[in-house]
Amino acid sequence: MPAQKIPATVITGFLGAGKTTLIRNLLENPGGRKIALIINEFGDLGVDGDILKGCGIETCSEDDVVELNNGCICCTVADDFIPAMTKLLDRETPPDHIVIETSGLALPQPLVAAFNWPEVKTRVTVDGVVTVIDAAAVAAGRFADDEDKVAAQRAADTSLDHDNPLEELFEDQIRAADLIVLNKADLIDRDTLERVRKETAAATARTVKTVAAENGKLPADVLLGIAAGTEDLIGARKSHHEIEHEGGEEHDHDEFESFVAEAGPIADQKTFVEGLKGLIGAHDILRLKGFADVPGKPMRLVVQAVGQRIETYFDRPWGKDETRATRLVVIGLHDGLTAEVCSTISRKIASLAAGEGAAQAAE
Repeated sequence: MPAQKIPATVITGFLGAGKTTLIRNLLENPGGRKIALIINEFGDLGVDGDILKGCGIETCSEDDVVELNNGCICCTVADDFIPAMTKLLDRETPPDHIVIETSGLALPQPLVAAFNWPEVKTRVTVDGVVTVIDAAAVAAGRFADDEDKVAAQRAADTSLDHDNPLEELFEDQIRAADLIVLNKADLIDRDTLERVRKETAAATARTVKTVAAENGKLPADVLLGIAAGTEDLIGARKSHHEIEHEGGEEHDHDEFESFVAEAGPIADQKTFVEGLKGLIGAHDILRLKGFADVPGKPMRLVVQAVGQRIETYFDRPWGKDETRATRLVVIGLHDGLTAEVCSTISRKIASLAAGEGAAQAAE
């Protein structure tokens, strides 16, 4: 009799939706399961994986966290994802459940389809795709096109490409879902939440179970144990790219760009955060995250920003052999983050850290 397949949950969602927080809450209350993680990030600084590795949760040791950085997991299935899965499966004591956090820019469809590869098909099944949505951001119209504005731009310059890659990515992640989590529900009222629920449901032709959450807190039995077998269903949940390019071309993320900005110790934490808000608005930065060195504090400061909403907290002490530094990943649209703009942002972040140029950050 064949061994029972290990269930795997794919957790996807746009930048800053709260995937890492949801996973951390899951690890703290796993319902008796031994969970292993595969963390994929856009860019070469592994913030989310580092946060989870340093969380000190007994049910998930550092050996249970596999990081795949600087390469979209859905684009590097053969080179990165399959070997990572095989490594986990070949352990002397395999995990009870595998959780895969995709980067905020990944398409879930090709990743789920990879579970049909011979190396994993007989050993793992996709328990479900969980799509995490920032309900407050959607309520604010973060992913909605302004048709009047687009029409005006089109009239002014017919050579402009008005396709919205953020909107398409948002819809593709919903289309792949077995469960949708409307996170940060505490930031909006009940009527607004219901409007977001209807807006989200309109993005897919299927009826998908939707739950609301505050700070990513949901019982393990809600997130795990869906038993969807999504690898056998994903072919019918095509992404925009698959529909538009059925000839087989690989998709890419040329719409997005990321880089790491480095700075010295933070002279004043409050001033630094306020300055970052202005900087984010001035350069339309989608996501900013990383770690900062605050003098006099033994712990590192985690910085997480979605738009101009910034969260900071101290997560763990700096390691004995770890160099204290301020390093932030900046993610934005490709056309907006030119080499010159990236250099400007890096310079301004360094000035903010030094306590200079807060007023100039928004210029």
